[in-house]
Amino acid sequence: MGKAALRWRIGQHEDAETLREHPAIREAARMLREGKLVAFPTETVYGLGADARSEEAVSRIFTAKGRPGDNPLIVHIGHVSRLQDLVAELPTKGELLVRRFWPGPLTLVLPHKGTVAPKVTAGLDTVGVRMPSHPVALALLQESGLPVAAPSANRSGRPSPTEAEHVWEDLGGEIDGLLDAGPTGVGLESTVVDVTGSVPLLLRPGGVTLEELRETVGEVRVDPALEGDAHPPRSPGMKYRHYAPKGEMWLVEGSGEALVHRIRELADHARKAGRRVGILTTEENRFRYKADRVVACGRRAEPESVARDLYRALREMDRAGVDYILAETFPAEGLFRPVMNRLYKAAGGRVFRADDQCPKGSSS
Repeated sequence: MGKAALRWRIGQHEDAETLREHPAIREAARMLREGKLVAFPTETVYGLGADARSEEAVSRIFTAKGRPGDNPLIVHIGHVSRLQDLVAELPTKGELLVRRFWPGPLTLVLPHKGTVAPKVTAGLDTVGVRMPSHPVALALLQESGLPVAAPSANRSGRPSPTEAEHVWEDLGGEIDGLLDAGPTGVGLESTVVDVTGSVPLLLRPGGVTLEELRETVGEVRVDPALEGDAHPPRSPGMKYRHYAPKGEMWLVEGSGEALVHRIRELADHARKAGRRVGILTTEENRFRYKADRVVACGRRAEPESVARDLYRALREMDRAGVDYILAETFPAEGLFRPVMNRLYKAAGGRVFRADDQCPKGSSS
């Protein structure tokens, strides 16, 4: 701790079995077994891993991230068979979801056996478990032989890391190792579903859409807590401000010409007030705005590109030094549902509607 982590760069490989022979994977796995912290890529974002059975190792995650102690962690496994070591039962609907989406960006909340460190569950009788699909993540998990607790590898509240450099910026002096395998694919955290009841409950939208969940198991409810704080949080991301850039961020709800026109007005007003303004848009509109920084976040016609680029775009705002950010919004459906969930969190709930006159509470 207090010094730069070891950083290993790993090229593209086809499968986890081949990667298990990689010297960096073996070294990183050894470090996890010794109770150290290792950041690694998943298909969603980079995670900060520690032995989920060790209270001491897990405590280091909270210290490194500055993470609140009542925010539970997700446990990552390298084989579906490892579930039996962690959970008391896998309901039928949970089994259906595992068959379709594992390995992949889906976390299931299940009753635990008490085999993980208490800090992992934040005192709850359930634990979130997932099996990632990224070959580097799978190789590390399989080689270590451990269940690995791994939240996103960033300072708590900051945009999640989708590139190794983001991890290095936030935590390079707080962790022991970093496996660098380039940008992640999905770009948003995993979907979290509680399957302990008769009807599955969506706790956090993510890489698996609500529509895909319903295609697989029928009815899926959406937790009302997604619209506000929950106490205690049953899933990471349900409480506290998350994913936030350093500047004051506002979402602008609307569509078409009305949306573009209102963002232009707000940007002009803020700049005249002496603010450094950033605008978060998509490729379709990037040349229609003037500001201190205009950042395109994928293409509106390709929701997966927006999801993949969101956190990179928010970090780009920080690098540009803007202190006031206006962000376009999207219809909350499909992959845009988790995008909007993250944007609302990043903005701390600050929303301006295109037909309003001025954002209530705005310092501009």
